[in-house]
Amino acid sequence: MAAENTKVLYGLYNDEEDLKSAVKTAGKDHMDIMDVFTPFPVHGLDPVLGLKESRLHYLGFVYGAIGALFGFGAMTWIFTSDWPTIFGGKPYWSVPAFIPITFEMTVLFSAWGMTLTFYTICGMWPGVKNKTLDNRITDDKFCIAFDVTNAAENDVDNIKGFFNRTGAAEINLKTL
Repeated sequence: MAAENTKVLYGLYNDEEDLKSAVKTAGKDHMDIMDVFTPFPVHGLDPVLGLKESRLHYLGFVYGAIGALFGFGAMTWIFTSDWPTIFGGKPYWSVPAFIPITFEMTVLFSAWGMTLTFYTICGMWPGVKNKTLDNRITDDKFCIAFDVTNAAENDVDNIKGFFNRTGAAEINLKTL
């Protein structure tokens, strides 16, 4: 999320519509939002924040294609070279019989690949200490956070005024 000893000024909102309205106001005022935290996905927040669509689904396709090729290739090698056995009157290379396992390998590789990629991008590995601004963010509060580490006192006051204008229930300062 942020570097060590980062000062974060954040405001807590009670409603997601208030949060979206505040983010729109911050965009109009050209304020640099560090991050927005919500307890559940807020529809319509990504475009307001100016976030682009994730490209994770492209990697999901690549991982799925690798899984399909691996599954189909492994069965081809096993049933034609390594252990050629005729069972049920089928030929060695029985493509229709390979389809279910090929599909399952596609799903498995895609799921594992996208999960590992997501965790890598987000830095969510086992043993990583999670820095949480406020525990209520995961329960029922919505948060807009600003990095004020190098901000002048006047800028901090402007951000506090922004929170007051946009209806923040609480305004807090925390050092991460």
